[in-house]
Amino acid sequence: MFGNALWQLVMSADTISKLVLFVLLVMSVVCWTIFFYKFILLRLKKQQVRDALHKVRSAHTLPDLVNYANATSKTLPGYFLTQNLALLRRVLEKHTGPAGETPAQIGKSLTQRDWDTLELGIQHSFGDIMFQEESYLSVLFISSGVATLVGLFGTVWGLIHAFTRIAEKQSADIATVAPGIAEALITTMAGLIVAIPAYVMYHYLVAENRRLEHEFSQLAERYELIIKRLVAS
Repeated sequence: MFGNALWQLVMSADTISKLVLFVLLVMSVVCWTIFFYKFILLRLKKQQVRDALHKVRSAHTLPDLVNYANATSKTLPGYFLTQNLALLRRVLEKHTGPAGETPAQIGKSLTQRDWDTLELGIQHSFGDIMFQEESYLSVLFISSGVATLVGLFGTVWGLIHAFTRIAEKQSADIATVAPGIAEALITTMAGLIVAIPAYVMYHYLVAENRRLEHEFSQLAERYELIIKRLVAS
């Protein structure tokens, strides 16, 4: 009964109110799509980072690390390892010695500037990756604030429209006032229905991103230690 009455109020609303409701519907669909997209990807990427951390810790030689990075190059940690191993290869090639020299032997000739370059590369790739992981979150944040304002705009417009009809009928009894007020308040309710979930989704995904960043920072630190052990030892 309530659902039918609500639908009748929506259908009897004027064009502007319907347009506001349509905008809020689109915002809701976009927010939920982003949330499920990011939720699924974050769970997958956190598992990939945990697996990569285990593999990196168990790497005994540089070729082991290179093979793992190549095999997982399409994953988030694989991309990180591939980028930094490519930088390592370029740095080592500048110090290539006699044929048959191992990376460890070449690594002993690396200067402090070379190590600074490698560390800077790790920091840059880590920062770029985490920046990309924050994509679309701003849409949720903006929607959580804008949706209430859009709903409020619809309410104000609806009230103006309702009072205009009251003036035209020259009657202020409950039968005349109630439908117009109800139509106006629908947009406020719709705005809150969009804004509240968007606010919760935004803060949930931000917290999950921080967990991913923490685990990924462990991978970056472990990679740096492994490289120093395998190359400089």
